[in-house]
Order: sequence, then structure tokens, then C-alpha cells
Amino acid sequence: MNFNVTSDEGKNKILLEINEDKNSLSTTSGIDIALEQAKLDIRLFDETIESVKTIKQNCDKIDYALAASSGALCGILDMFFVGKPGETPLGNITDKWFADRTEDFAKKGEWKPKGEAKLENAIKWLEEKFKIPYDQTGIGEAAKEVFGFNTDPSKHHLESLGHNPSILGLFFSILDQFTNRSHFVIDGQLISLVEADDKFKLRGSNIISKLYCGFCNWFGHLISDMSGSYNSAKKGKRGMGIPSPLWTWINDIIVIKRKLGISESEFDKSMNQIAVDLFKEGYDFRYQSTQVIPVLINELIVRFFYSIRRLLKYYNYTSKGNCLLNDMWYACKPFGNPTITRMLMVAHGTFCLVDIADATARGFATGVGTFNPVEFFLRLNLVGIGRLTLSLYGEVKCDLKYHKAQKEAQLVQDKKAILKDYIEGLKILKALYEDEEYLSFIDDLSNNEYIVAFIKSSDLATLRGVRDSQILKTKEDIDKYFNA
Repeated sequence: MNFNVTSDEGKNKILLEINEDKNSLSTTSGIDIALEQAKLDIRLFDETIESVKTIKQNCDKIDYALAASSGALCGILDMFFVGKPGETPLGNITDKWFADRTEDFAKKGEWKPKGEAKLENAIKWLEEKFKIPYDQTGIGEAAKEVFGFNTDPSKHHLESLGHNPSILGLFFSILDQFTNRSHFVIDGQLISLVEADDKFKLRGSNIISKLYCGFCNWFGHLISDMSGSYNSAKKGKRGMGIPSPLWTWINDIIVIKRKLGISESEFDKSMNQIAVDLFKEGYDFRYQSTQVIPVLINELIVRFFYSIRRLLKYYNYTSKGNCLLNDMWYACKPFGNPTITRMLMVAHGTFCLVDIADATARGFATGVGTFNPVEFFLRLNLVGIGRLTLSLYGEVKCDLKYHKAQKEAQLVQDKKAILKDYIEGLKILKALYEDEEYLSFIDDLSNNEYIVAFIKSSDLATLRGVRDSQILKTKEDIDKYFNA
């Protein structure tokens, strides 16, 4: 006799066999195997359901308070120690650091300072070493008269596309070096000077070597201009460094539009003018780097508080004998989990609120009855805005991942309920058909154990669901049955 039970969409099959020969009955069953497999599936389902908790943020009130406090503190630090270009302690430290790096870069080459190493000498040596054709401080007096452009040497590094520390800046630098031209964005328009420098010649014997020399000239010249020009350094002034990468996109948009045949809009020209005014106020790469400092401090403080709190919690809830380095690191690592993402979003959000409030107040205060956009953007920490944007993106990403996992967990929960019913059915089958003790009544008959065999056969009939009226329970029932 064969009994087949199919479940789990036909993937698992239980085969129950009862074999009968002359003297005995033998049984083979896959019920136990099926039960073990079902229990294993239950454990896997539980792990899937439990994993949802690991991708859900678990911030408490203290986490939120620490994150907000860190953001507010660093916002105040930005307000008083970053401020405007050339006016704050952090800005002075950053300027000095970049000046030292300019000298170090020159020393890596063949520059050997005579006597005291001075910044202006390093800048002059780098300008001569990494010559480029687009280093004019304007488009020339004749071009001013013909085209009516308002050029100013102080904004030369921003207007010259080759001086921009961006991919587009690198492209135009190499293009200008190959073609001996200069490309400028002046008053919101793209201007190109032909035969910009009759003394310039790009080194290299083939295209690859010329491209390499072009890249080296672009990078080396940016280093020479990073701390201002030779004349400004000689006079002890701060000078105009290279433009901020977060403002050169204005020029990039104008250039791309011109190449696509799209005319510049008034908004493009207005933003270009704001970028020029900011650069003339000293908003360059050095100042942008200064803005990184409070944002970085905010980041480190939040991650530090997160790690310390989780580390203490780990030691409080783990016995000394069970403390493992890997478990400890997993419990307190300050990245790669939704809780730290939420804390960073709160911290950088608070920082930006303080910063924007300060920038807005100073914009109105210096506008004499109107709003001063230049003062606003001078005070606005764009690095902080950018970091908050990344935090918001991370928060949305974690939230979408959590909701997706929740749906999967609900499906698993439904499958788990079905599987539990399946297990209960298997247990019933196990109770009904895995009854070797009862099936041994034939052996008892062979051994003349008639009473024992009779009791077992009666119990087996009851177990198999035979109607009570048809079961032979006593000797009288047997005699009556065989005499009938």
C-alpha cells in the first residue's frame, strides 16, 4: 500500500509505504524528513522576518538630542570661525596650509630656494615650469573697446575656463594648449582668443605625450595659482586663488548651452555675475576648503557619539566571557546602518538651519533695506548643503529598502502560517502511519501471543479510523464474528 502526500507547490513529496509479506509488515516513511525540512524552512523564514529589524533606524531621544546638539554647535563654529573669506581664524589657517603645499609641490620639482623659501618665488617658478597659453589677465584693451566687455584682472581665474578645477576646465585647458587659444566666459558669454600666446609650444612628440604634458601643465599651473599670483604674494596680499568647484558649474552651463546653440538666459547671466562678485570677495578653492572643516567636525562628532553609546550598551548587556571583537565592532561601527544615517541627517539638517538663518540675517543686514545675495552666498556653507543632500538621499534609500523588506517579510509571514499548518498535518500523518509497534501484531500471532496481537489489532483499527461498531474488541466479538 502506498500513500503519497504532496505539498509546498509540489516540491516536497512524502511517500508512505506499508509492505506485507507472509510473516510481517514493514513500513518506510518520509514524514520525518519532511518535518525536518519544514522546520528548517520555518527557521529561514524567522531569519528573514528578523532581518527587517536590522534595516530599520533605531534612534532614541538621546541620539536625536546628541545629533541636533552637534549640528547646532558646528553651525555656531561656522558662523564665527569661518564667516567671510580672509576674515576668520580658520580661513587664515587654511590659506597658510595651501601656501605651504604650493611650496612643497615646487620643492618636489627642481625648485631650490635661495636663502629663505618664499611663496612668491615658488609661484614664479611654477608659472615658468608649467606654461600655458591662456594666462592673460583679460581679453585686451582692443577687445574691450570692440565688444564692450568689462574685464578685470582680479576675476581672471574664474573667467578663464582653463583655470577651472573641473572636467570641463581640464578639457578646455588641453584644447587651448593644442590650438594656442584662450577661452573665457565674460558677462555671461563664451569668448575665444585665437593665437593667444605666440611663444607657447606644447611639448611632446606624439598625441599621447602631448596629452600627458597638457594635463601636467594644467595641474601644475593650478597649483601655482592656488595661493594667488606672484604679484599678490610678493606684496603680502591674499590674492585670487583658483575658483571654487561648486561655482564653476555656472560657466559650465553657459559653455554647454553655447555649444548646443542655446542662448544664455538672464538667469545664467545673473548667476554668473554673482559667481564673479563672490570670487572677487575671495570666495575661491581655499575658502571652500575652509567650509569643509565644521561639516567634517559635525560628521566626526555624531559618529563618535554613536560608537561610544553602542559600545557601552554592548558591554552592559554582554557577559565578559562572551565579549567578541567581531561582535563588538558590528554593534558599534559608525557607518553602514540606518540609525547612523538618521542621526547624520538630523545633525547636518540642524547645521544647515543655523547656517542659512545666519546667512539670511546678514544678507538683509548688509542690504540697506534690500536683500544682498552676494553676502548671503558668502556666508552660506555650500559644503554643508551638499552633505545634507547626501544624507537625505541616504535616508530615502534606507526608507525605500525598509518598506520593500517589510513587504517581503509579510509574504514570508503568510508562507510561515501555511507551513505551520503543513507541519501540523505531517504530525497527524506521523501519528496515523508511523505505528510499527501496532503493526507487529502479525509477529505476535506467529509467536502464539494471541491476546497481545488482538489488543494491538484493535488499537490499530481505532487509530486507522475504523468505526467503533466494526472493531472486534473482546473475545465474544471474535467468536460472534467467526460463527456468523
